Formats: sequence, C-alpha cells, structure tokens
Amino acid sequence: MPWSNQSGGGGPWGQRGGSGGKSPWGSGGPQGNGNPPDLEDILRRGQDRLKDFIPGGSMGGKGLILLVLGVVAIWLLTGFYTVRPNEVGINMIFGEYSSTSGEGLRYNYPYPIGRVIKPNVTAQQRVEVGYRSTATGQGRARDVIEESLMLTADENIVDIDFDAVWQINPARPQDYVFNLQNPDGTIKSVAESAMREVIGRRNIQAILTTEQASVAQEVRQIMQGALDAYGAGVLINVVQLQAARPPSEVQQAFFDVNAAQQDAVRVQNEAETFASRIVPEARGEASRTIQQAEAYREQSVADASGQAARFRQVYEEYRKAPDVSRERIFLETMERVFGSVDKIIVDQNGQGVVPFLPLNQVPQSQNSGTTNQGATR
Repeated sequence: MPWSNQSGGGGPWGQRGGSGGKSPWGSGGPQGNGNPPDLEDILRRGQDRLKDFIPGGSMGGKGLILLVLGVVAIWLLTGFYTVRPNEVGINMIFGEYSSTSGEGLRYNYPYPIGRVIKPNVTAQQRVEVGYRSTATGQGRARDVIEESLMLTADENIVDIDFDAVWQINPARPQDYVFNLQNPDGTIKSVAESAMREVIGRRNIQAILTTEQASVAQEVRQIMQGALDAYGAGVLINVVQLQAARPPSEVQQAFFDVNAAQQDAVRVQNEAETFASRIVPEARGEASRTIQQAEAYREQSVADASGQAARFRQVYEEYRKAPDVSRERIFLETMERVFGSVDKIIVDQNGQGVVPFLPLNQVPQSQNSGTTNQGATR
C-alpha cells in the first residue's frame, strides 16, 4: 500500500503503540499540551496525507473530483441491504417512516440520510402472566401472586397462570416499530387486564372445570382488540392457561366444599333415580286398581240390570197367572235349595213296604260331601 512505503507500516498515520506513532493531528492534539489544535495545521497535514493516495504525489482539480465521486459512489453503494424471508424492511428517511420492503435485495438512502430496521415478523414470542419459568424454560421458578390472584363473579378468588403467544403483524410492522416502546410490558399488562375482565364475569366452579377453553379464547379476542386500538402492530396467536386453582391458603377448604357439593349432587341423583323407578310403579298400580274398580262397577251394574230386567219379566208373567207363577217360583226355589243336598225320600203312603232309614250311611255320605267340598276349595 502507499503508506507502507512512506511510514514503514502500521497505517496512514504512522506506527501505532510506539513513541513514533502520531495521530492525524500530530502531537499537538487535544490531549497533547492542552492547547486547542491549529486548524490550518490540520488541513495542511490532511492534504499531505491525501497526496499519498494519488500517483505522482500531486493532486489537481480533476483528481479531487474523481476522489469525491469515488467516495460518493462508495457511500451510495452502502444503501443496498438484504431482507430475509422471516423479516420485513422498515425504510426511514431522516428518521421518518417512508416504506416497507419484502424479502430480497433492497435499497434505501445510506446513513445518515436513510435507515433500515428489519424486525423478525415470524418469531413466536411468549409473555408469562402469574408466574415466571425457570432459566431452561421447564417448569415454574416462582409464582407472581400480584398478577395471578383474580376475583370471580361469585366473589371467590382464583389463582390463574397463563401465557400469551404473540408475533409482529406482518401487515403492519411499522406500527410495532414506532408505537411500542416496551412490547413485552405492554402485552403483559393488556393480557392481565383482559384476563381479570373475563374472570370477573364467571363463577369459580365453571372456571376450574368446564370453561377454561372459552376463557382463553375470550381473553385472546379482548387482547387483540385492545392492541389493535393502540396501533401496536401485534398479533395474539393463542392464550394458554397453565393453571387454574384456588389460592393455596384456602385450597383444602375449597376441596372439602367441592367434595360436599359433589356428595349432595350424588345423593340428589340417587333420589331422582329412585323416584323415577318408584313413581311409574305406583302409577301403574293405581291405574290397575282403577281399572279393576271400573270393571267391578260395570259387572255389578250389569248384574243388577239383568236381575232387575228378569224381575220385571217375572212380574209381568206373575200378573198374567199368579197361581202358576207362584207354583213355579216355589219349585225353582226348592230346586236351588235342595239341589246340592243329600236327600232320603220316604213314601208314607206305600203299602206292603217296610220303611227303612240307613242311619249308618248318612254320616258317611255327609263326611264324604264335606271332604269333596274342601278339595274343591
């Protein structure tokens, strides 16, 4: 290089580190003897150093122009930059946003006129609320109760730990760059506020059991709406509930109350099951009794109606022939009375016949009749 032959190495200002090393302003700089530097001496020394770069050791007007143009060209070439697939280029001119560029080789005015910021718009970042994880990211290092304790709609306190996973909005990265000074702090505050709002509208039992998925979804929607209103340029991808439990101080009492409530529900279910079995049986028995009563009523009415009709018929015949009817009634009555009774008929007017009464057979026949009747029963 040109200065290697002039000074023996070390750079255009001479050797470094030794006693012969000099600054571009010489030994009388600001730290030399305490006096302010001489401007003319500085200019003269600068011109001397520039001559070393020009062949022949002299620099005319044309060489100076070429030098200036070369410096300007090199400066303009520094405006080229590359945007990776996971990045977006934010172009600024004099500190003011001008445009957004996609991936590939791009150009903007070099520094200090222009500037480019290339945020990563695909990286998934996580904000922890209610706890802080370990250095390895596995498990919980500690709980942050001032963030996790929240009041429910039924005036209980629940301990909620959750994460909010977010990324820069690829459609509005300039909002993220210019509107958010502390992204993690802002998103954590919005997440905590949204969770307190959602928890304050629900009872603790639903939060601990069946509505955790709906709680997370509602919190995500509220967070996204608030951040969009702020112009934060952030997308909330998912809200994950890590834990939902009663505070540790009342956890055992809460579990006891929960167990008692479950026992009450179990007993109630058993009573409803018993009722669902007994009530239909009782209704069936009542229906059967009613049907039997109705059948007996119909039978009794039919019998009474038949007897009344028969009596009217007999009475009509009796009016026509009282003697014959009276004799017929007598005979039919005697037939019904003596039809099932053992009878011994003795003809008192018989001539030449000795009356005989078999007394020894009468008890036997009576006993056999009684036995037959018992067997029939």
